[in-house]
Amino acid sequence: MQLKKKFVGTCLIASALALPLATTGCGAEHRRGYYDDPYYHDRHRWDNNEVVFYNQWTVETHRDQHRDFGHLNKDEQKEYWEWRHHHDHDHDHDDHR
Repeated sequence: MQLKKKFVGTCLIASALALPLATTGCGAEHRRGYYDDPYYHDRHRWDNNEVVFYNQWTVETHRDQHRDFGHLNKDEQKEYWEWRHHHDHDHDHDDHR
């Protein structure tokens, strides 16, 4: 009986440790390399070009440069897309879904 309790306890601890790894990330859209912009109704390819813009935004707005876009709250994401569309000189987007 004590062996069963140890096994269950070990499984619970392992699950608790694995859960953050399984739930972190940037969402399905980002894993496919795109983010849908619900404010401008277009799609943005998240590539090296977009990373440059994102890094510029984090510097200009005094945000944590190491914080992934997918971890921003909705208001911060909206602020980024608004900023991004004002810096749209060579914007890379794909309106085709």
